[in-house]
Amino acid sequence: MSFDQQLEKTKTQDGFIAALDQSGGSTPKALLAYGVEESEYSGDEAMFTKVHEMRTRIVTSPSFNGERILGAILFENTMDRTINGKGSAQFLWEEKQVVPFLKVDKGLADEANGVQLMKPMPDLDDLLARAKGKSVFGTKMRSVIKNDNAEGIAAIVAQQFEVGKQIIAAGLVPILEPEVDINSPTKAAAEATLRTQLMEQINKLEPGQNIMLKLTLPEEENFYADCIAHDNVVRVVALSGGYSREEANRRLALNNNMIASFSRALSEGLSAKQTADEFNGMLDTSIQSIFDASRT
Repeated sequence: MSFDQQLEKTKTQDGFIAALDQSGGSTPKALLAYGVEESEYSGDEAMFTKVHEMRTRIVTSPSFNGERILGAILFENTMDRTINGKGSAQFLWEEKQVVPFLKVDKGLADEANGVQLMKPMPDLDDLLARAKGKSVFGTKMRSVIKNDNAEGIAAIVAQQFEVGKQIIAAGLVPILEPEVDINSPTKAAAEATLRTQLMEQINKLEPGQNIMLKLTLPEEENFYADCIAHDNVVRVVALSGGYSREEANRRLALNNNMIASFSRALSEGLSAKQTADEFNGMLDTSIQSIFDASRT
């Protein structure tokens, strides 16, 4: 029953998705922004423990709940840990009414044809089965478009949909994330090529093959309206992509029915050194601003 409730919430409720899935290479940078120096931990296990403490502080904050936040994307290491004695995904759903998603990609391949495809995911079926057993609703996987290259963008979209169908078959809802680099010299043209490819693939989906899309905030307002309106698309969410929270919110507000899925822009201004009141107040302000921009 919880899957149906999670689907209904994700489809219909106002709010946004919190991306708490920094992993591997991006973790030290996320910790540094949070005020934790690399000298304060040694080795991957200690690093992941530190970042789990940061995420635990965020999701257990009274500011963080299902009234304004639809879902949260977790890293595999976070899914396998506990928050207040419960599995992280179960805690999110049962205690906060926040729908849990899992980042499943293994990082990016080297650039070719102006894009970076996802690395192979040989253990994906096992990971999906574990996620399903832990109350996870959906997944997220990222690839990156650097330039407007028709062959490269077609390959990215084909890969996202191929793996997406494997995820659907496992009973989960995939968030497909073909990110267009905000610094691309051909950003607007790449978005046009991407939209054409996306619609071609979306139109081939069977009834009930539900997907979500996580896309870079476009140069043209309401550029992805056709994607948003499609029956197979549960939600189109936006990544902050390196924009400041203020700029990301400004751009997001121009795109009707597109909602946020921000990572760095969500945690901007949070610090390990803040008191509980300072931390919760800053998080509340951040959440409210992103919620407001997501309601347009």
